[in-house]
Amino acid sequence: MVHTPSGRRIGVLAFLTAALLFAQDWKTAVTLPAVDFSGLTAAKKTVALRLSRNHDCTCGCDMKVAECRIKDPSCAYSKGLAAALVGALKEGKSESDAAAAARASKFGQAPEPRKILEDPVVIPTANSPVLGPRDAAVTLVEFSDFQCPFCFQGAAQLHTLLKAYPTQLRLIFKQYPLDTHSQAALAAAASIAAHRQGKFWPLHDAMFEKRQDLSRPSLLAMARRVGLDIPRFTADLDSADVRSVVAHDRDDGDRAGVEGTPTVFVDGQRYNGSLDLDAIRPVIEAELKKPAGKR
Repeated sequence: MVHTPSGRRIGVLAFLTAALLFAQDWKTAVTLPAVDFSGLTAAKKTVALRLSRNHDCTCGCDMKVAECRIKDPSCAYSKGLAAALVGALKEGKSESDAAAAARASKFGQAPEPRKILEDPVVIPTANSPVLGPRDAAVTLVEFSDFQCPFCFQGAAQLHTLLKAYPTQLRLIFKQYPLDTHSQAALAAAASIAAHRQGKFWPLHDAMFEKRQDLSRPSLLAMARRVGLDIPRFTADLDSADVRSVVAHDRDDGDRAGVEGTPTVFVDGQRYNGSLDLDAIRPVIEAELKKPAGKR
């Protein structure tokens, strides 16, 4: 079974269903997220798609441009490379020249490697959902999107991490619904409405389990299952105040340098690595060894 941060289990069937939805067939897709093929003839669009399927993304994901666009729509590199390919074809350039134009664009080179932990920033966390003891030595802040497949995976990884350090870590959740996910903002609002009834984490788990359908009817059904007061939940879900909380979290993420989800900060330092336990454990151990005043 796959576990989420509050310990609820995600069924194997639900997990596999989500995984299959995540692994869309980028080799045959005729549209790509945030790629504008308008203005191309049918033949030119075929060329653009072929280039996108064959051209390596430079973000470090080891995927092709088309694959990265589908699996990680927030990636600026695959988006920029696709735009360069399509733009060159619109200008009448040949297939080989379009590929050269993409390589020569600012997205044609891999970004400079980031430090595993960046310089610390201040992230407001008052009234945000928390897991773990208040006096934990190390605080993790996660910016997440309930419709994001990487966040779905990250939820299980962070739960494993919290289990490994039950008294030393606490996790704070911040909203960062991506514009590319049509149901993410409503889900974020729903989680805040649940938080106001003390049931953020049960709804958090339920929404990740059912992230393929975060429509309003589905959210209301989940809210009933986790025991929320539905009239109160609905009023909060539709309130300007709750929408404001989502917007403030997004703004906090933008100021902290969040570019995609999930993004995790370790004691205010952006973590640029895998959330697998073996990968992040040395970072946590090093942080725990610091004097309290240095964290």
